[in-house]
Amino acid sequence: MFVFDYPEPGTLELRAGERLLLRHSEKSPALFLGRGREEIQMYRGNFTIRDREDMRLPLHFLGEQGGCLRFAHAELAGEYRIRIAEKGGLLHLIGEGDDERVNRLWLRLHAEPQEHVIGGGEQFSALDLRGRSYPIWTREQGVGRNKLTEITRLADASDGGGGDYHTSFFPQPSFVSSRLYFAHLDNYEYAELDFREPEHHELTLWSPTLRLILGADSSYEGLLQQLTDLLGRQPALPDWAMQGLWLGVQGGSARAREMQARCKEAGIHVSAVWIQDWEGKRITSFGKRLQWDWRWNRELYPELDTIIAEDDCVWMGYINPYLVQGGVLFDQARQAGYFVKRPDGTDYLFDFGEYDCGVVDLSLPEAFTWYKNVIKTNLIGLGFKGWMADFGEYLPADAVCHGGSGLALHNAWPMLWAKCNREAIEESGLLGDCVFFMRAGAAGSQRYATLLWGGDQCVDWSADDGLPSVITAALSAGMSGFGLHCSDIGGYTTLFYLKRDAQLLLRWAEFAAFTPVMRSHEGNRPESNVQLYDTPELLAATARLTRIHDALLPYLRACVQENAEKGLPVMRPLFLAAPAAEEAYRTEHYSYLLGGDLLVAPVVEPDADSRRCWLPEGDWIHLWSGEGFSGGSCTVPAPLGKPPVFYRAESRYADLFRSLSAFA
Repeated sequence: MFVFDYPEPGTLELRAGERLLLRHSEKSPALFLGRGREEIQMYRGNFTIRDREDMRLPLHFLGEQGGCLRFAHAELAGEYRIRIAEKGGLLHLIGEGDDERVNRLWLRLHAEPQEHVIGGGEQFSALDLRGRSYPIWTREQGVGRNKLTEITRLADASDGGGGDYHTSFFPQPSFVSSRLYFAHLDNYEYAELDFREPEHHELTLWSPTLRLILGADSSYEGLLQQLTDLLGRQPALPDWAMQGLWLGVQGGSARAREMQARCKEAGIHVSAVWIQDWEGKRITSFGKRLQWDWRWNRELYPELDTIIAEDDCVWMGYINPYLVQGGVLFDQARQAGYFVKRPDGTDYLFDFGEYDCGVVDLSLPEAFTWYKNVIKTNLIGLGFKGWMADFGEYLPADAVCHGGSGLALHNAWPMLWAKCNREAIEESGLLGDCVFFMRAGAAGSQRYATLLWGGDQCVDWSADDGLPSVITAALSAGMSGFGLHCSDIGGYTTLFYLKRDAQLLLRWAEFAAFTPVMRSHEGNRPESNVQLYDTPELLAATARLTRIHDALLPYLRACVQENAEKGLPVMRPLFLAAPAAEEAYRTEHYSYLLGGDLLVAPVVEPDADSRRCWLPEGDWIHLWSGEGFSGGSCTVPAPLGKPPVFYRAESRYADLFRSLSAFA
């Protein structure tokens, strides 16, 4: 499928079938080597990254010899060689050079003006990445994520945590092109994906060693299967995870049982009770935080082991890879030498927001095994069937780890964290029944993590960091190989003037009913937010939505299985059904396919009672009214509780979908 051509001396072309992927010539070079000096500062997971480029040299193509592409430049020592290898239908390009001064590489892939690119890991602001550059460096997503908004300005002024369009917990140096190929940098060093030029896509890598993998196919479905063959796939979720509501509560045994009972009495199917503060809590200026010493707090949660054992629903907890100074586990890790170090050899402690923590060195085998056993003993041993495996982004660039420098390992850290959790589940014999969900990720997290969640959205309607951003995030993650996604119903971040109201909460809940998992969160300041159990009206509305979610189980089960077997995400961009339609690539539609047969268009604006939708060609039935549509634009009613949803008339699940009209 991949063909190299050398039309004239000094010129190299790479094609996939008829598609030109790369062209290098003396007049238009595609490969550059150079040197840079980085400056990286971190504060509470937010990073300021600056790079001074000291040298950037275009390489001359010398020719191909023995399966290697040879390049050189008069100012560089020796040659730069790219070894060509085809494995399983994918093209691997492995580059290395002789000049030890080189620590930067730039590669340009051919682009066409009307081409669309999607992926980049989990991106929140845009589905089509053309027109912007994306640094690949896992970090806090930031508050607001838009430098033009007031909430971002306030967050930046407060502690530099405002974020931007590209800040993400889960960036990944790969993209899928509408020309039906994908490119993946199999490097964990800092990288950038620059899609600002109409004629080329530029990949920047802070390493002289290139590991580029290319795949091509005749369909998006084929591309995703190739990509997930490479990166891994999530196992199918257990049925309990796709039913009812994961009720997020905190405050102790009595309050958790009270909220659970209140919801059940109102008819809400509570499939899981998620208690993030099972290990205790602390109050900071940000709001309610947790006691990061991952041991059962018996004072706050008396008889929790008995409650879990005797309850008919699942109980879930929380953990992250950091240990608070002064805790029992902190002292154990410090004594054993399990923390990441500073350059001077001391333990690297840093501020997580008014308390200091150590970072468990997951690259040290003994520390990895010790922490895996903490999960097996303290969480699984207590009876939890799942947990939030939070964070993973805070490894400083100047850290010293067993496996290398913080700069080299930073982007890989979330993958190591996912691997630690996955092995704990597998060794406990619970794979397929136990679910941990993560916000941070890296290439390879796909094969370890069981579920992704969108992180800490604002409790608002903003495109970059509110309800709409979760839809974009799920679709970009799906096109990056992670096909199982959920979010905090109603959002999480409640700062400054933000407060969650009932309308936002219900619109988010009705969206969540048409995703793999419904999970609520009280937010960082619960008392400032409307909660699902606050009024009889909210309880009744939530009960109805959980019944709809339950009714979808046979269909969701099939969608999740398809993701596990073929890498087709459960939530899919519209262009998977209409690859040639320009309308299908527009982020502002905020619509998606749930599997292959349902199209969901969540209401993402306040006070809306109707919604304009775009449908791919074909016969579609409006879920609530039974009215038929044949593709294109339409406007349908969208009262609270009835987001625009359409199903394919010829779907083998048509009877199931038709039965949902009983909830109209």
